[in-house]
Amino acid sequence: MVFSSTLFLFIFLPIALGGHLLLPRQLRNLWLLLISLLFYAWGEPQLVWVMLGTILTNYAFGLWIGKLRGTPAAKWALAVAVTVDLSVLAAFKYAGFAATSVNSLSHIIGLPPLPIPEWVMPLGISFFTFHAMSYVIDVYRGDAEPQKNLADLALYVTLFPQLVAGPILRYHEVAWQFLGRRMSVAGAAYGAQRFLVGLGKKVLIANTLAVPADRIFALPADQLGFATSWLGIVCYTGQIYFDFSGYSDMAIGLGHLLGFRFPENFRWPYASQSIREFWRRWHISLSNWFRDYLYIPLGGNRCSEWRNKLNLLIVFFLCGLWHGASWAFIAWGLYHGAFLALERTSWGKWMDAAPRPLRHFYTMLVVTLGWVPFRAATLTQAGVYVKAMAGLGGPPEIWPILQFLTLDVGVMLTLAVLGAAPLVPWVGEKLESFGKSGDFGLLVRHASALVAIAAMMAVLWASSVMLAASTHNPFIYFRF
Repeated sequence: MVFSSTLFLFIFLPIALGGHLLLPRQLRNLWLLLISLLFYAWGEPQLVWVMLGTILTNYAFGLWIGKLRGTPAAKWALAVAVTVDLSVLAAFKYAGFAATSVNSLSHIIGLPPLPIPEWVMPLGISFFTFHAMSYVIDVYRGDAEPQKNLADLALYVTLFPQLVAGPILRYHEVAWQFLGRRMSVAGAAYGAQRFLVGLGKKVLIANTLAVPADRIFALPADQLGFATSWLGIVCYTGQIYFDFSGYSDMAIGLGHLLGFRFPENFRWPYASQSIREFWRRWHISLSNWFRDYLYIPLGGNRCSEWRNKLNLLIVFFLCGLWHGASWAFIAWGLYHGAFLALERTSWGKWMDAAPRPLRHFYTMLVVTLGWVPFRAATLTQAGVYVKAMAGLGGPPEIWPILQFLTLDVGVMLTLAVLGAAPLVPWVGEKLESFGKSGDFGLLVRHASALVAIAAMMAVLWASSVMLAASTHNPFIYFRF
């Protein structure tokens, strides 16, 4: 079950919200836990035990670390907890990749091939493992107290708005909300609006752009020309942003409807002027997780210049590996790590002094090229694709792209370009400022509110029509 489905929108969500609203406060957490387990088990009935096992083991580890906190033994207890969590993640997500990689070299080093595990990867394992690790690390650091209520810890890990797509919640930032959150009409109204914005991003824009992106990336090399390859990666650049940020908007909106306040996960990353800025705006919760739990413990930037660059490469190697078990994801991570290291040299100083349009062009070019290995199935395919983008691939003529650049794709590409820029908040600030100026301003403010309501209803209607028509509705988080 995913947010962008009629089952979720018209059956699961009304039941979840209705039960949470009608039940007394002391039963709301239990209700959310049960409904969240149902949400997960709907798609993973055979593997829900992996998540439940993660919850139980980290509950015990949290109590153990809490008792030892302040002693040398606490560090060893934390090491055991993190090792167990990473071992489960590695077994389900990376064992097959590791065995395949070793087998590709087995004939050279003279070893017999390893058996390839055929385990199914539990949905959202990267997300709930990072949540569990955040809990035990926060307890060890003294940023949070050990959770004695197993149900509350289970709710932190399983809470359905963020379970399979983020944002990644760090325990010490949200622990108080499981006991002290308050619901309000204003919060619910904002949550509904934010959810519908995310639904429109995902269903109307991302899903439409996914069609040409998927078709172009599936073309054989001799049919992949210069214009077609660029159209494919531009469509994917729009798809991945509006898919990721759309799901984050929906999660944040659902949180508000339930009284929670989740951190922002995207802040107009395609408006960035450098790769450093891009990673301050893109998937913020993941960036902050790696910064606080890995980059800073490695020494961060409070070390020698060469060690700082090595730290960046280590962090982004692991960031790429977190996204998926393939060399293509690893290449994507190292690619971004290399540019972050490069921007800490004289190149970064030169770019900081360059004209704003040049800085933006550089950033978008680096990001867009980086999406090629992220989207490609293999490094070989990524190499073929980049070759076509350089004009060294298939047919050079422009006309074949017309079979992909349909009217609806052109409209959504235009909306994607406009939506990726911070135009909406800028207009909102202007209207709010204008709305304070007398009776006419008040009229403008009320009119803009009515327009916003009408727009949200139109988004809900259009999204529902597309979903009911079984239009292409990919769930790209299956790869993570």
